[in-house]
Amino acid sequence: MGWGAPRRISSGAVKGVILAGGSGTRLHPLTRITNKHLLPIYDRPMINYAIEALVQAGITELMLVTGGTHAGEFLRLLGNGHEHGIDRLTYGYQDRPGGIAEALGLAERFAGDDDVLVMLADNIVERSFRTTVERFGEQGGGGRILLSEESDRAHLCHLGVPEFDAEQRIVRIVEKPEEPPSPYAVTGIYCYDPEVFRVIATLEPSGRGELEITDVNNWYVEKGMMAYDVLEGFWGDAGESIDAYYRVNDFVRGHGANHL
Repeated sequence: MGWGAPRRISSGAVKGVILAGGSGTRLHPLTRITNKHLLPIYDRPMINYAIEALVQAGITELMLVTGGTHAGEFLRLLGNGHEHGIDRLTYGYQDRPGGIAEALGLAERFAGDDDVLVMLADNIVERSFRTTVERFGEQGGGGRILLSEESDRAHLCHLGVPEFDAEQRIVRIVEKPEEPPSPYAVTGIYCYDPEVFRVIATLEPSGRGELEITDVNNWYVEKGMMAYDVLEGFWGDAGESIDAYYRVNDFVRGHGANHL
């Protein structure tokens, strides 16, 4: 394929990686006493919705990556994961805030030669993305990301936004654009083949000192190996701000989440 070291071949299985780290500064003072992903969304801890979403998508081998001083609370809440429908639950610890891509890199041994679906644990969706997992399995490698149509153009300026060509293929992803090139936001739900871990190893830290997941996604875009789906229904990032947190709470209380 012409990009350096031999590419590892996926076994065809998909494992789940839930990223639940970060300092949660945008939700202070709520996060002074706990990890933001343990805060309640309606009647359950936030982390439960990500787990439910992956299990409903047919993924039952999961790794949860977290950090900070409250990491042990996830073990107390989730245990071995069996009561949540998980067959095997592994934990990883990110000892410093090094970015989403660095956190994903901690899952390399867990993933092995399997594909991975990565979900940021503060993402809440109205409908299951099981069809995306199935389509990813059929595409034969590369990456596949989930987009959400966003009506608020000002909000797009704070998100990752894809730019499309005339055939509606993604040609690049722009992070926090002043002029959004499309009305779609890149959600925190990504599918990758095992090559992703070699890509992460080549990344340089961004200006904020982190390994950026947008750089990973653009690597796949540049290789012509990135596909996408558009989520149906509601998508919210409950960790984006206090207002977003309560907006997601209100939606889930009224409409639920992860509907099949």
